[in-house]
Order: sequence, then C-alpha cells, then structure tokens
Amino acid sequence: MSRIAYVNGSYVLHRDAMVHIEDRGYQFADGVYEVCEVFRGALIDEKRHFERLAFSLAELQIAAPLRAGALAVVVREVMARNRIKNGFIYVQVTRGVAPRDHVFPQKPVRPSLVVTARQVDPDKSEISARMGINVIAIPDLRWKRVDIKSIALLPNVLARQHAREHGAYEAWLIDSEGMVTEGAASNAWIVSEAGSIVTRQIDHSILRGITRTTLIEIIAAYGLKLEERKFSLEEAFAAREAFITGATTLIMPVVRIDGQLIGTGAPGPVATKFRAIFHDTAARSS
Repeated sequence: MSRIAYVNGSYVLHRDAMVHIEDRGYQFADGVYEVCEVFRGALIDEKRHFERLAFSLAELQIAAPLRAGALAVVVREVMARNRIKNGFIYVQVTRGVAPRDHVFPQKPVRPSLVVTARQVDPDKSEISARMGINVIAIPDLRWKRVDIKSIALLPNVLARQHAREHGAYEAWLIDSEGMVTEGAASNAWIVSEAGSIVTRQIDHSILRGITRTTLIEIIAAYGLKLEERKFSLEEAFAAREAFITGATTLIMPVVRIDGQLIGTGAPGPVATKFRAIFHDTAARSS
C-alpha cells in the first residue's frame, strides 16, 4: 500500500508530497513539530501533544494552521489512509512560504502544515528494551530554547550520528556545568544510589517530554520518590539504573554509559516495570 501524506490541504501520495522551495522551514528551519505514538490503533497522549504544539507555535509567533479540532480530524484521516495500528504520526508546521529574508514576512502568510504517518513493528523496540541500550556522553551544543520543539535539529542529528559511529543508541548531552541535560532525542533519567528516581527539572535547557510527563504521574501514583533536578555523569555512573523516555522509545533501559556498566549491566526493575505499565496509564484517543 502506498503511503499517504497531508500537505497544506491535500492528501497526496507520500512520494509526491512537496512544499515550496521558499518555505521558511526549508530555508531557516523556521517551524515546529510533534510526534504522537499510535498504539493498537489509538493515539497516545494526543491532548498533551497538541498543547505542546500550541506552546511551540506561540513561542515562535507562528499562527496555528488549523483549529485543534480540524487538526485532529486530519491526523485521524492520515492514520486511516495509512492503516496505522502501531506507529507514529508526525505533525510539522512552518511559518509558511515567503521571499527569503531572516525577519518574519511583513505580510501575513499561510503557515505550512504537513502530516505523515509511519508504521512500526513494536516487537523490534521490545527486543531493544529487553537488552538495554548504550549511551555516549557529548557536549550539549544546542540553542538555549530547547523547550520549543523546533525542527532545527542539526545538533541533535550530529549527536545521534556520533552515537551510532561509536556503537551507542543515544547521546546524552552535557551542559557547561558538567550536568546531563537530556538525550539527543529523549529525556534522561537515573535511579540514584539512594533509590530516588531523578530527571532534570523543566527549564529552557530540556524539552518537556510528553512521555516524561505521563511517567511522572505514574511515579506519583505508585508513591515513589521523584527528584526533578540536575545530575552529573558521575552520579549516573554510580546509579542503580538509567533509562530514557520519548514518544518513539517509551521507557528504554540504559545499561552502559560511555562503556561503563550501569547497575548490574542489565535492564533494571524500575525501568522495566514502567515500560510494562506505561500504556495502561497513558491517555488513549481513537
């Protein structure tokens, strides 16, 4: 079956989808995006993804391309046309098409909207989760508004490529103080020596991950101790467990950081339990 994409009001074959050469997303990475998981035919945490999309648009002064209700209809139509049961929906909005100039267009232009879908085999991710992943640490070279889910991802791309070239799945980014900010495409967590679950606090240096937010609710529901604070690489090396969270990874155990075994060197019980119960807690919408 041919993949179908939504591009600025039309449903088109994925291979034929295109935007104008002067779209500001292409010229300046002047846009934002969201990735929403589809699990057993249901969208996971849709409301929170749409809320974060609205936040990112507002921070960049980009008008919403559609009302939230209309966007939800488009998302479901893309899901249906691609027959997605397990996978991801990508929503990307740019400022639109305008003559190339760094400043915003003087005359209002229509924002560009692209929605695509990708089917995945969830069993492949489960294999990685049972084995655990390797992480490599590198300096955080991104801009200072990482809380905006911008399409300007070149530092993240370079970080993930560096990780792959060194046999790692993900890169953990280290700030100027020697503290872990987050992964190149995920939020970073540890279970400390004392048993606390630790992840960096929300500020401009990390993305407010949707999976992160849902997991915090799970932690509270189980009465476990959460610390939202900075942690160093040295503390991570000494941790009982480490893991990452994200829409495309869910809760993924980390077993090595920079080649050093974390905990027992196998996926820990906390991360494994959270992964097993995540979809029972996350909001689903069909």
